[in-house]
Amino acid sequence: MKNHRKETDTVMKKVRIGAAQGFYGDTIEPAVATAKKGDVQYICFDALAELTMAILKKDQMKNEKAGYTKDISLQMKALLPYVREKGIKLLTNAGGINPEGAQQEIIRVAEELGMDDLKVAVVTGDNVLHRIDEFQDRGISLNHLETDQPIETVKDKLVFANAYIGARPIVKALESGADIVVTGRTTDTAQFLAPLIHEFGWGEEEWDRLASGVFMGHLLECSAQSTGGNFSGNWWEIEGFDRIGYPIAEFSENGDFTVSKVEDRGGLVTVDTVKEQMLYEIHDPANYITPDVVVDITNVQLENTGPNKVKVTGTRGKPRPETLKVVMGYENGYTGQVMVGFSWPDPLKKARKVDEIIRKQIKQRGLDYDEVRTDFVGYNSLHGPLAHEYEEDLNEIYLRMAVRAKTKKEAAKFSRLFPPLALNGPPTMSGFTGNTAPRALIGMWSALIPRELVEDHIQIKNVEVSAIG
Repeated sequence: MKNHRKETDTVMKKVRIGAAQGFYGDTIEPAVATAKKGDVQYICFDALAELTMAILKKDQMKNEKAGYTKDISLQMKALLPYVREKGIKLLTNAGGINPEGAQQEIIRVAEELGMDDLKVAVVTGDNVLHRIDEFQDRGISLNHLETDQPIETVKDKLVFANAYIGARPIVKALESGADIVVTGRTTDTAQFLAPLIHEFGWGEEEWDRLASGVFMGHLLECSAQSTGGNFSGNWWEIEGFDRIGYPIAEFSENGDFTVSKVEDRGGLVTVDTVKEQMLYEIHDPANYITPDVVVDITNVQLENTGPNKVKVTGTRGKPRPETLKVVMGYENGYTGQVMVGFSWPDPLKKARKVDEIIRKQIKQRGLDYDEVRTDFVGYNSLHGPLAHEYEEDLNEIYLRMAVRAKTKKEAAKFSRLFPPLALNGPPTMSGFTGNTAPRALIGMWSALIPRELVEDHIQIKNVEVSAIG
């Protein structure tokens, strides 16, 4: 009995985390499969790209109660039953521009499902739009992070400004007993790191373990990109794309972890599939900067340990940065866009002629556009200047033209140039497609600010569903 106790005491604690969402609008089916059969304690979502923040702000400009991802309702209806049945906790940054609104929507769905014993926490404080003047009064430069352009050029047009926050506020929400935690702008990996800090009690200076947790989050954050999705290897040999599984990480207290998926879901987990996601969006593999730690993956080792299982070791960490990145959006005019098609023979030559005609007419009419862009879909719309001329003629080409104008009225004039060319221009111009209605544009702006100026204002509100309604 004594020896048995010793052996039990040496068993290393492990935490299992499942990925649920890689972007706003992602399917929820793989997460449901993970909840059913993945034996996970946490399911984590990454709903926010910088573009998503602009989309959500546009929603809020139309409806002040909006500003969070609309698919959160469907997600909660699908997963809340497993929160109750299996004790799985859900962590998401779907709050976007309006995390409090997302919290209320989660509570509404829980009440609709008859769940009156759940705790839903919201983390706020990433929104710093109202503090721009304060930061400048403190002498903080908000000039563009890459171009050093003065903030004054866009300051009067700013519509949102949100700091990337890390995992620690989410940890505090979990410590308060939350079953679901919703935030605004976090790093992509914060939701995945937070359960590990909470479960293992890691301190702020356990850099290697924190870095391993961030790296795990990086491997899980992008839907199926670690399980065969978007794979550039022998992708045609991967089975089950129609019901692909999302990655699951089993994480040990020492910082090692294994990536897998639900066995009966499609996809593939190998060193190669994991390696592609490993290098995705990593500018400097020795210094991947996050609010929680600077990650060094230059000595990472990947090992196939079984079918659809890859063990990850060797991640190293460095002290966290003293600043946080702030992403801001500003009103940047309007765009008008048109697409028209041309068929064989000589479709590319025809499309180029129409591009020439339209550009001449823009000048003739004195239309004041800040930018005019042309793409030939089927030739250079993806490869740009790297595209090469085909030796043989193409069957068809679509001309896509877009303009950026200062006003909606000016942008609307652009699409009106095209209809006459159906009879007055090169032959075989087909019907119009694409978005011809002008739409507002939001430009993106990034800067760095001292982290304490954000973190001192972060708040956590944990609400039990039974206390509402």
